[in-house]
Amino acid sequence: MVSGTIRYWAAAKEAAGVAEEPYTAASLAEALDGVRERHRGNERLLAVLRRSSFLVDERPVGRRAHADVPLSEGGSIEVLPPFAGG
Repeated sequence: MVSGTIRYWAAAKEAAGVAEEPYTAASLAEALDGVRERHRGNERLLAVLRRSSFLVDERPVGRRAHADVPLSEGGSIEVLPPFAGG
């Protein structure tokens, strides 16, 4: 297990009610499970998470399984909801 920071952007920030929060987890999947636990009942945030893309330590996660994305000590997870535009 390592510790780091989850940063929420745009609709994710609004839904979470905070710009960032700490995590303690070994993988992106574990960190997101922690978010779901801490924000249990916040259906808006849970819906945003399902649609979001993620950066881990400034690198796109893409289509990799979240359980296969390791986290680093002092690292960051960026939660990027879909952006409007065209």
